[in-house]
Amino acid sequence: MGVFEDLTGSFSKLPGIGKKSAIRIVNWLLKQDKMYVQRFAQNLSVLQDKIKPCSICGAWTEADPCPICSNPLRENNVICVVEQSQDVATIEAYGEFKGQYHVLGGLIKPLEGIGPSQLGIASLLARLKDGQVQEVIVATNPTIEGDTTALYLNKVIKEQSDIKVTRLATGIPVGGDLEYIDKRTLSLSFRGRNTF
Repeated sequence: MGVFEDLTGSFSKLPGIGKKSAIRIVNWLLKQDKMYVQRFAQNLSVLQDKIKPCSICGAWTEADPCPICSNPLRENNVICVVEQSQDVATIEAYGEFKGQYHVLGGLIKPLEGIGPSQLGIASLLARLKDGQVQEVIVATNPTIEGDTTALYLNKVIKEQSDIKVTRLATGIPVGGDLEYIDKRTLSLSFRGRNTF
C-alpha cells in the first residue's frame, strides 16, 4: 500500500468521513501549500501530548484546570453534566449558560459493557460534596442510553444530597445529538428544563 492509500485509510476512520470523502481530503491536501500541510501534520503529531482532560470537569484542554473551571466569573452553584467534551463547546457556543460543566466521557450502555464505574460519575459525586452546588443539569442526549444515564444520575445524586437535579426540556429531538442542535432549540431546552 502506498502513502496515498494509507492516508486515505486513516482519514476514512474519522467519524462522518467515508472512503470518497477521505479521497477528496487527500487530493485537497496535495494541492495545498507545503507549509500548510506541514503545520497540519505537526498539529496532529502533538495533539494527544498537548491536549488532556481537565482535572476538574473532564473537558479537553491545554491548560489545567480548563479556562471554564478557572474562570472566577462562572457560577459555581450549578453544574451541567454532558456526555462528551464537544458538548461543552456546543453549549458554550450559544452563550447563555454561565455555570460549570462535568464531562462523563460516555453513557451507560450495558449491552456494550459500559457501566457507571467506567464514566466520570464518581468524580461528579465528589464535586458535589462541598455543598456549594445547588443544581445539576443533566444534558445527555435524548436516547435510551442518555435517558438511562440521566435516571441513574438522578438516583445517585438524590441518595447523597438534596441537590436539585434537572434535565434539559424537550425541544431536542429524541435520538438527536447535542452536537447538531441549533442554538435556538438548545436555548429553549435550557430555559424549559424540568426536575426529574
